[in-house]
Amino acid sequence: MSEALLQALLSGLAVGGAYALVALGFSITFTTTKTLNFSHGEFVSAGAFIGMSVLFLALGKPLSSTSFGSDVPGSGGQLLALLVTLVVMGALGWLLYRLGVRPFAGRPGMAWVMSTLGFGVILQSVGLAVWGPKPVVVPAPVGDEVMRIAGVGVRPQELLMLGVAVVIMVVFDRVMRTTMLGKAMRAVAFSPSNASLMGINVNLVMVGAFVFSSALAGLSGFLLAPIAQASLFMGLSVGLKGFSGAMIGGLSNPRGCVIGGFILGVLESMVNLWQAQWREVVIFVLVILVLAFRPNGLFGTKLVEKV
Repeated sequence: MSEALLQALLSGLAVGGAYALVALGFSITFTTTKTLNFSHGEFVSAGAFIGMSVLFLALGKPLSSTSFGSDVPGSGGQLLALLVTLVVMGALGWLLYRLGVRPFAGRPGMAWVMSTLGFGVILQSVGLAVWGPKPVVVPAPVGDEVMRIAGVGVRPQELLMLGVAVVIMVVFDRVMRTTMLGKAMRAVAFSPSNASLMGINVNLVMVGAFVFSSALAGLSGFLLAPIAQASLFMGLSVGLKGFSGAMIGGLSNPRGCVIGGFILGVLESMVNLWQAQWREVVIFVLVILVLAFRPNGLFGTKLVEKV
């Protein structure tokens, strides 16, 4: 039984890494712009398919291919696919902010909610037109051979996902606390008007928040595709659970959002040991309970505005 628990823990941490990256993306845009990208899940799927398409092109296959067959991309192709994914997803984040968020932010109502949802629908529709609905098995950049750790089998891609999530969490936390960029982001999050008076380019910081958030979503999809297969519908579940992790941890606390993502991943994996059909029920009951007793999340703080 202990081996089964360890297996569930490692698998849960790996999947939780994907949720944590998405949750961190939600936190970044919320704290800097007080808006959310409700097409974040579609950005995860887009990241998976952009990376997959670059791998197809590196192997000399058509862009719209749906199978790698026996061909395995080399490390150079994988690195190129990762870089292209980050750049393209960052550009999509910039486009979303310019067209779908900035024109509506600060105005009465929540038109930006509908605009971000519509952006996601457009992304998914374009993907269906190019690749179709069939999931694609994507070769892992670190191989698919199962490793044994304390008698438990784990795929290298799962360890890579976990390691990348932890490194990004640590680096981002250090940047936010020790660099001028982090201080500028925190100033904009606290008060955009005051930050502007201090000479900070508020618009640039907000654009950067959407670019970085979208790149994180793309990275999550790129790393998750070899584990769960690339599908245009994979982002719906990942985005929803990433958002749930952010709500549990506290949208205003990047650290808490990351921890919330890992909590959901481990909980999901543990419930699978019991009865998989209850997995979603347990997860969202937890979300409801946390929000009922801690509306700002486990690690969030209540903002008090002084007049």
